[in-house]
Amino acid sequence: MELKEAFGATLRQARLQKGLTQEHFSLVSSRTNVSLLERGGTSPTLEKLESLCSVLGVHPVTLVAACYMRKECSLGIEDFLRKIDSELQSLQVDQPSTGK
Repeated sequence: MELKEAFGATLRQARLQKGLTQEHFSLVSSRTNVSLLERGGTSPTLEKLESLCSVLGVHPVTLVAACYMRKECSLGIEDFLRKIDSELQSLQVDQPSTGK
């Protein structure tokens, strides 16, 4: 499955599971654009991804992770999360200071 198709299918599934219509996204995107995204015709920018996820009530990484799980179809959730955890640790991603 192509990445755009996987993202579109994942967006549509999340939207339907949340009981939302494409019109619910009208403050962040046109219905036409949401439809195009769901059909795999285009990919969102990071800013658009964040806006779409705010309507869905999920973190953008959650939607992207679900998208890649759909695309790759090879790992279960636990194995996928272990892989991501390992890769993040190997990148030595610093957490922002909490100011304490």
